[in-house]
Amino acid sequence: MVFPGQGSQSVGMQAELAAHYPVVEETYGEASEILGYDLWRLVQDGPVDKLSETTVTQPAMLTAGTAAYRVWQAAGGKEPESLAGHSLGEYSALIAAGSVQFPDALKVVIRRSQLMQNAVPVGVGGMAAVIGLDDDTVIKACDEASLIGIAEPVNFNTPGQVVIAGHIDALDRAIKLLEEAGARRALRLPVSVPSHSSLMIGAGEALREALAEADFKAPALTVIAASDGIAYKGPDDIRERLTRQVYGPVQWVRTVHSMIANGTTSIIECGPGKVLAGLCRRIDKNIPTRFIDSIDSLNKALQT
Repeated sequence: MVFPGQGSQSVGMQAELAAHYPVVEETYGEASEILGYDLWRLVQDGPVDKLSETTVTQPAMLTAGTAAYRVWQAAGGKEPESLAGHSLGEYSALIAAGSVQFPDALKVVIRRSQLMQNAVPVGVGGMAAVIGLDDDTVIKACDEASLIGIAEPVNFNTPGQVVIAGHIDALDRAIKLLEEAGARRALRLPVSVPSHSSLMIGAGEALREALAEADFKAPALTVIAASDGIAYKGPDDIRERLTRQVYGPVQWVRTVHSMIANGTTSIIECGPGKVLAGLCRRIDKNIPTRFIDSIDSLNKALQT
């Protein structure tokens, strides 16, 4: 079971699930008490610009992933053999594995979102998606572009799909080099936070305090860390890798291969949308993938 991070949010998400499973709105209600505003109303009514703000998106996606997993449990879904999350989604995976309680995780994520939002002034950093080139070519272009600023590969999503992040000028230089190298697409993404780049080191290190205060336990289920494809161990290991995760790349290809090597025979995306289900299919087309985004998709996932 895998949990999505930022980018999978949308206005109106999980409304159909909520109509059939009260636990959805109950989960958002828990979050609203901690946040101090009505998260469910914001998610349902927007505006989209507000929902897309990092300080709103991160708590919303953590809540959405947790709500989807609670729906899965309420519907009689089987306990997963292993879990993973893409970036922020790792927190939802750790909640599902019994490593941390939802309120504790939410408080950490609120702090995480604030630190990441404030780490780099708006207009200084950004991210770009690159499609159609191998990893080495992307890394080489970033190295060359780094002569004028930071440009780094930060999400290895599938073979041929990499996200890069860093300073705007360096990103634009990297995009030009990647287009010259034959990229099918190389374009800036509509985000202002250069997530998972070295520009986030300060934010990651500042997160240590919030992580230290949260009550983490060893996961009761296997959770594969997306930073290296290796299972999380005890509380200290979890805190350390969640710190470094803020400024280190997401190794999603390595993570999915690790799950498959450990015996995974099907993957279900637990959260709004189906981005990760699509990525997993492109990583290994022989692994059946499902998602939980509606009653129909939930039923198909339960059948799997």
